[in-house]
Amino acid sequence: MNISRRGFLGALGITALGATSFANALLPAGHTAELLRSRVRLPQPFTVPLPVPPLARQVAPDHYEIVQRHASVEILPGLRTQVLSYDGTYPGPTVVSRRGRTTTVTHRNELDVPTVVHLHGGHTPADSDGYPTDLLLPVSGWTPTGHAMHGALAHGSRDHVFPCDQPAATLWYHDHRMDFTGPQVYRGLAGFHLVHDDEEDALPLPKGDRDIPLMIADRAFDEDGSLLYPSRGPEVPGVTDDYMEGVLGDVILVNGKPWPVLEVDAARYRLRILNASNARRYRLTGLPVTQIGSDGGLLERPVPHTELLIAPGERFDVVADFSDLAPGAEVIVHNGLGSGPTAVVMKFRVTRRVRDDSRVPQVLTRFETPDPARAVRTRDWRFSRGRLGEGHGWLINGKAFDPHRADAAIRLGELEIWRFSSDLHHPVHVHLDPFQVVSRDGAAPGPYDAGRKDTVQLGSVDYVEVAVRFTDYAGRFMLHCHALEHEDMAMMAAFDTR
Repeated sequence: MNISRRGFLGALGITALGATSFANALLPAGHTAELLRSRVRLPQPFTVPLPVPPLARQVAPDHYEIVQRHASVEILPGLRTQVLSYDGTYPGPTVVSRRGRTTTVTHRNELDVPTVVHLHGGHTPADSDGYPTDLLLPVSGWTPTGHAMHGALAHGSRDHVFPCDQPAATLWYHDHRMDFTGPQVYRGLAGFHLVHDDEEDALPLPKGDRDIPLMIADRAFDEDGSLLYPSRGPEVPGVTDDYMEGVLGDVILVNGKPWPVLEVDAARYRLRILNASNARRYRLTGLPVTQIGSDGGLLERPVPHTELLIAPGERFDVVADFSDLAPGAEVIVHNGLGSGPTAVVMKFRVTRRVRDDSRVPQVLTRFETPDPARAVRTRDWRFSRGRLGEGHGWLINGKAFDPHRADAAIRLGELEIWRFSSDLHHPVHVHLDPFQVVSRDGAAPGPYDAGRKDTVQLGSVDYVEVAVRFTDYAGRFMLHCHALEHEDMAMMAAFDTR
């Protein structure tokens, strides 16, 4: 029997999610991950207002301080959840930088575990990039063991210096500790970092209260509101065997709240969408948008979309136009890759008519499009499952990550073609500089490949060619799968620039 999408959602009880048990929620096809089910009664959607993360604490011009500490926050209404936090909030506070003005962020670790801070999308020197073994140890002390002995250890606090010599873009910072990125990001260590510049400011795009970051993540909760995560044990790397393909939660959070609602004017809004989930991909539908930017900043020209396919680590900078809607109208954002409670994300509710002078210009910026024929070499990076010790793990070119080994030596300024291929779904992230997608499966780039990117989706048996040129900073950097359980189970590689 054929059934419409609306009928299917209705059959799943989407219109009354809070009144139903989600114990029988289905895992949608196409995910390389396993569903972790909450044990708590979940709230009805669209009852919690969407918060906007606070700005980070500025202690001097272009200098911020962030304290990593345990915190008790309200995620599910009426319950407290213990998180690992940046400054006591989830998501962490938003850092705001200006292109060409060096930003320093001092992190102080008052947790009981080591951390590593990575500015995802940052054009950053190696000593501030967040190499997985460059641990920031707790102020209370911690005995380093194993891989921790081999990095650049800092005790208590560390300055991360970001030159911000890059275009305006939506970046984010998160934990990057070797073997423990998955649980530590899942438990709260993530926040936005926005870079602005004069070119972007001159555009008539929505600004101020109509420029909103949206961090989408999925989580699962125990009966008392605590987070569920299938770790092997405290300070034991990896997850239990059932979840080695990745962890999916059954609660969709936006800016740390479940299925929230945002009241909007009948006007255009700029939405900076980030997929901060460990492993879940989203197909966002129900809200037609115009894409104006990708991971690395503005597109040259806007691209309309009726839906967005977004993998972990990716950002889509879009404009949503509510100007033709009457007060009282509601728009629900669905997830076409979800089912049961994960088939919806959030709601927008129009409250009033206003004057709106914003618009989306036909030309947003200009940047160089690399010529693949001028590349000095092509490198292959194969992402696949393989043997890891006595069990299974995730490998690149048949090798598990070794922090002492560099798998490529690259000259700064040289253009290269990198060919990524996969056996399953893997979002591939490259540190230091953005790339541009040249082809997908031997054909033109896909509809979500436009612009300067640092994370690209690979489907099962896909291969994608990208053109990349690294500049400015010599040192050791990373590429890896951004499905965090894959990353923790060795799907990373290092490269040296010189």
